[in-house]
Amino acid sequence: MIDRDGLGSFLRHRRESLQPEDVGLIRGQRRRTTGLRREEVAGLCHMSTDYYARLERGTGPHPSEQMVTSIAQGLHLTLGERDHLFRLAGYTPPQRGTTSEFVSPGLLRILDRLADTPAEIITEVGDTLRQTPLGLALFGDASHRTGPDRSIGYRWFTDPTAREAYPPEEREQLSRVYASGLRQLVALRGPGSRAAELAALLQHNADFRSIWDTQEVGVQPPEVKRFLHPTVGRLALNCQTLLDPDQSHRLLVYTAVPGSDSHQKLHLLSVIGTQTISS
Repeated sequence: MIDRDGLGSFLRHRRESLQPEDVGLIRGQRRRTTGLRREEVAGLCHMSTDYYARLERGTGPHPSEQMVTSIAQGLHLTLGERDHLFRLAGYTPPQRGTTSEFVSPGLLRILDRLADTPAEIITEVGDTLRQTPLGLALFGDASHRTGPDRSIGYRWFTDPTAREAYPPEEREQLSRVYASGLRQLVALRGPGSRAAELAALLQHNADFRSIWDTQEVGVQPPEVKRFLHPTVGRLALNCQTLLDPDQSHRLLVYTAVPGSDSHQKLHLLSVIGTQTISS
């Protein structure tokens, strides 16, 4: 059963304890509010201000589990705080561990500070969970994907458009990278895992089977990742990875050598990409 008073008090306390910089927002010069404004939190949680305000007052409807998840991420809650929020809302907290899609507040804070950089947070099987605006402009919007298609490794073998973003000379190596990485995950997580499910689905793909049967593991991607963007053309980017060991989430940050052609193209993409997203 939902604890409306407890839920409202908890939401209000968390909102007032956060500052704009904590969640990637800009602090105005005349700001007088303690913590975040309700409309700011509502925007972060993808809901109306009125809906969120009613939850804080204890007069709102019973939020769905999906809505509670959105609130937990918008408020940058820790796993313990997220579980508490779910219990206040009358639900059993989601499972923790490598199958969880709840992004830790530490990774979110870093991602919030990378607004001018292509970056994304992915799961161990390549599901994209969060993207910066420039990451979205570079790779496309991942939020609409569902089911197995959320995994870049799965799409690589089943969706021809997934390979179009990479130069032809890079594709064979990347096929080996995705297949060998999936094989390692199947051995690590076991037969009932998401990795095993994806591997089973991909057995219907001849290209995947031919590489899978070579039994390769540990194949590494190129040090410099090359992309073919439909607007700015070829890009050569370095990729730095930050790992959340508790949930095996990875924050991937893409950078170009200062002064290089790719660096200039990223700057161009930051302008036209934002315009495209806004339109």
